Amino acid sequence: MNLYSTKSRSKTVSLKEAVLQGLPPDNGLYMLEDIPVLPPAFFDNISAFSFPELAFQVARNLIGTSINDQNLKTIIDRSIVFDAPLVSLDPNTHVLELFHGPTLAFKDFGARFMAELMSFLVQNDNRKLTILVATSGDTGGAVAKGFYQTEGIEVIILYPSGKVSALQEKQLTTLGGNITALEIQGTFDDCQALVKQAFLDSDLQRYLWLTSANSINIARLIPQSFYYFRAYQQLKNKHEPFLFVVPSGNFGNLTAGLMAKKMGMPVAKFIAATNVNDVVPEYLESGVFHPRSSVPTLSNAMDVGNPSNFARIMDLYGADHEEVTRSIEGYAFTDLSTKEAIKELYDRFEYVIDPHGAVGYLALKEYQLRFPQSSGIILATAHPGKFVDTVEETLGFPVHIPERLSKLADLPKDSIVMDTDFGSFKAYLIGRE
Repeated sequence: MNLYSTKSRSKTVSLKEAVLQGLPPDNGLYMLEDIPVLPPAFFDNISAFSFPELAFQVARNLIGTSINDQNLKTIIDRSIVFDAPLVSLDPNTHVLELFHGPTLAFKDFGARFMAELMSFLVQNDNRKLTILVATSGDTGGAVAKGFYQTEGIEVIILYPSGKVSALQEKQLTTLGGNITALEIQGTFDDCQALVKQAFLDSDLQRYLWLTSANSINIARLIPQSFYYFRAYQQLKNKHEPFLFVVPSGNFGNLTAGLMAKKMGMPVAKFIAATNVNDVVPEYLESGVFHPRSSVPTLSNAMDVGNPSNFARIMDLYGADHEEVTRSIEGYAFTDLSTKEAIKELYDRFEYVIDPHGAVGYLALKEYQLRFPQSSGIILATAHPGKFVDTVEETLGFPVHIPERLSKLADLPKDSIVMDTDFGSFKAYLIGRE
């Protein structure tokens, strides 16, 4: 398995180099040189696999001989320890619940796999690996939990002050140990820019062994492809066309779905569902990509104005707008519509959903106005308890908060406040050594 930069296919690197480097020196993103199609026998026998067995087959198809089967199976068995159940609300409306992991968000799949993979890759190296990660909400908590107390690895999480929910913030600021939280006085895009600049800084490269746990790291996308196959596995009628509806911010989740499609997943279409940060739906409509500053919304994990993984989507389709729109449609919705959708889902199905999943529901409804018989799978990316204020205000009754989340409420926050100046961030990183 070799990987290249989205900015240049001329030089390839190994899986180990790509994962532990995080970002290519040219500021592109690593992509797989080849995404093989899974054999027909995989789809013929898919119902017989357990989720870890399914994940192993998909991972081996992508990774090839970069990791031997025994070690890869160990990585999978240690990371895929919770399910992604498919809930059918009606014959054409399904919800893939991705919030049954330790931090109640879909990022747990990528974070746990990445922690196990990186731990394996650095096991014979005496250097300390420092992971930089920017978060708009759920990534930080999932990475913090996934890498907590992992020997030889330090994690520094950058998050936008006042722009994540209270419980999301507690998930990434209360662990301590090898986890440090930097509270940045800016937006998620500012956090992401600091991380990217750090990887390109030659001084920092001399002082620190840096990598990323954001979806800019290809190791995040590999495991996120697993649950697309898990969703397909659970469909009762696998012969009818279906589509995936993906609440989207940095577009790593949708990119993982496109990788699943390249591997043979028989999905008819993907729907990119966003809040008012709609640069990708705008591109799909006009053919023009115009990144801009993000706007805060109730679905804060999607508050991204310059999504990194757009470059990967362009790479997968050769930057051909017509080809992209054959696979993806995009819709954007306001906070008001999001709250109305939360209420409608409960009124119709007695199903409680978080603001991100609600945006997905709105996008599916919009698509079904044109294609009423379409069957859609909405990716529910977070437990509604993580957005308790919004959901309870909308529904008018208390929302169940799992104990592993509620116990964080009274823990003291431990974060370092920092502005968006790269010089200050760089000095902080060097000063830690």
